[in-house]
Amino acid sequence: MESLREQLLILISTPLYVVVIVAKMLLSHYRHTKSYTVRDTLTNLYLMLLNSGVDLAFRLVYLVIFQWFWVHRLFEFTTPFWYWFWLVVGMDFLYYWLHRVDHFSRFFWAVHVTHHSSEQYNLTVGFRSSVFQPLYRFIYFIPLCLAGFKSVDILFVFAATQIWGILVHTEHVRKLGWLEYILVTPSHHRVHHASNPLYLDKNLGMFLIVWDKWFGTFQPELPETAYQPLRYGLTKPLEKRDPINIVFHEWINIFKDLFSKKPLRSKFWYVFGPPGWSHDGSTMTSEQMREKERQEKS
Repeated sequence: MESLREQLLILISTPLYVVVIVAKMLLSHYRHTKSYTVRDTLTNLYLMLLNSGVDLAFRLVYLVIFQWFWVHRLFEFTTPFWYWFWLVVGMDFLYYWLHRVDHFSRFFWAVHVTHHSSEQYNLTVGFRSSVFQPLYRFIYFIPLCLAGFKSVDILFVFAATQIWGILVHTEHVRKLGWLEYILVTPSHHRVHHASNPLYLDKNLGMFLIVWDKWFGTFQPELPETAYQPLRYGLTKPLEKRDPINIVFHEWINIFKDLFSKKPLRSKFWYVFGPPGWSHDGSTMTSEQMREKERQEKS
């Protein structure tokens, strides 16, 4: 029954993705905006397949771990409504912290960076997965098992909220009124994918935007008259976009820093510090880039 529910979700969402993506491609072609390219779209699908393969290969392991913690759960829900309500809220809250760590620690950014390496912004970028994230993502969701949520329900809600997370990858939907105060909208997520200093490491939620507002990572999308036009991709674009480098380039850079002549006491920060950290200021973190931009404007 549980696997049937997940299969039903896939059967519903897959045609939805196909229809919406084809419609967006046609609209992009009609408007001559070039929002899609064949190479970038194929790269997005390639990274999705790699991520799915890692997830399937590792799924039995983390399902066993989930089951052990669920057996030792601390709570029991008796009302279905509150069970599903708190599962969605709890899932999104823990995903926010997973995503935040992926952005603020270079070790995990090396995994997540693939999702941000596209210089385009369209629905297929939503499939541009962090390939090795399934190897550690489950750790963040263990508290849900202890809270009394079943592993199959955790996976189902994660898959369901990911549908929303994919659909917000669009430039064709503007601001959504009062929903901007509650949900992660296309406008919020455009900010998240932008490489402008003001927008770096902002709007980290998948479904609810409230976590960003509570924990200081929220940034609204500003009109171009008030700030710069959105620039997508990395602050330093990839020189090579072959299938290997696009996955491993940041790991290669980490190893270069580890085995360089940099001070020994700085090695830890080159691995686990924020992306862009350097002992001599030769590269900058997102916060340092924002500060530099503020100083240049003042």
